Amino acid sequence: MLGAHPPTSALITWAEIDLDALRRNVRALKSLIGPTVELIAVVKANAYGHGAVPVAKAALAAGATRLAVHRVNEGVELREGGIEAPILLLGYAPIAAASTVVRYRLTPTVITKEFALALDGYSGEPVPVHIKVDTGMGRYGVLPGEVVDFARALNAMPHIVIEGIYTHFATADEADTSYMERQFRIFRDVLSAVDNAGIRPLIRHACNSAATLSFPKAHLDAVRPGLALYGMEPSSEWPSPVPLHPVLTLKSRVARVRTLPAGSSIGYGRTHVLEKPTRVALVPVGYGDGYHRILSNRGEVLIHGQRARILGRVSMDQIVVDVDHIPDVRMEDEVVVIGQQGEDAIRAEEVARWAETINYEVTTSLLPRVTRVYLNAL
Repeated sequence: MLGAHPPTSALITWAEIDLDALRRNVRALKSLIGPTVELIAVVKANAYGHGAVPVAKAALAAGATRLAVHRVNEGVELREGGIEAPILLLGYAPIAAASTVVRYRLTPTVITKEFALALDGYSGEPVPVHIKVDTGMGRYGVLPGEVVDFARALNAMPHIVIEGIYTHFATADEADTSYMERQFRIFRDVLSAVDNAGIRPLIRHACNSAATLSFPKAHLDAVRPGLALYGMEPSSEWPSPVPLHPVLTLKSRVARVRTLPAGSSIGYGRTHVLEKPTRVALVPVGYGDGYHRILSNRGEVLIHGQRARILGRVSMDQIVVDVDHIPDVRMEDEVVVIGQQGEDAIRAEEVARWAETINYEVTTSLLPRVTRVYLNAL
């Protein structure tokens, strides 16, 4: 296990991160994209809640060649964690951060001349940058008709090196591929125009997890999987063509077991009132851990391999679950909130359906007080 933390027997609520499962996912994606395509492991947002530095090291050991984060401080964390691989910044960085970008050898996405000039003025060495093309996402990026002039302006700066150019698909997780096809046509036109202008970035990339799995003609020089690394399904409309192994298991333990009489109300607002005497268990997990309040009266957990339904509201620190049908539940029994126990499993996708959200939000919501315990570290 990586990092100093109490033994799991002393923890209340914790997440077990199976780094072997992550490495298997990386190798499965590598086998899909082939040996000539680079795999850029996306570890932004604390590696989707899994822990950036341990996950990044495991992904690189399994065949990823580059990493991607969104913010400068995320890249700094990786460098200070001992990681030497190239780190792409996918998002906005303020001009004042140019010195940090150069000092920590981060590879920024540049979409303004002002930021490029700040990088160029700070560094006496070549600074690799990537240009993002907005082909239809409507967020960050240079519009297709502006890319060639922008690239020429960057080429005129003595210390700026255009290493890569990329775009991002808005609908790659959908069964209808027409909009993704349109975006890719626009991107290919931009690549042709850039090439005709004599500017030839080394790395062209477009695919997130969903496109990596479903749209092989867009693999180009590199792909940028995030969600799939963590064993979560990038689409609810089609299955993954390679097996994906969930990396995170969220666990807690039974803090109290008792039988409440009929008519007892549970939790804030009295949103659940017992119709009959019911054996219930108190579990110390709540929205203060990142387990969303919308799961009140609808979520489930696993105890002794059986499902126990949440009764009443999810509080900041605890929930109450129905264990009337589960024999011999005792204090300190293991509770699985996300993951497998016995023959049953509650995946992040199922929690997301209950919470009316997506699996990304389920794991990225896990807060720092949920201790990460790393299994199968090399």
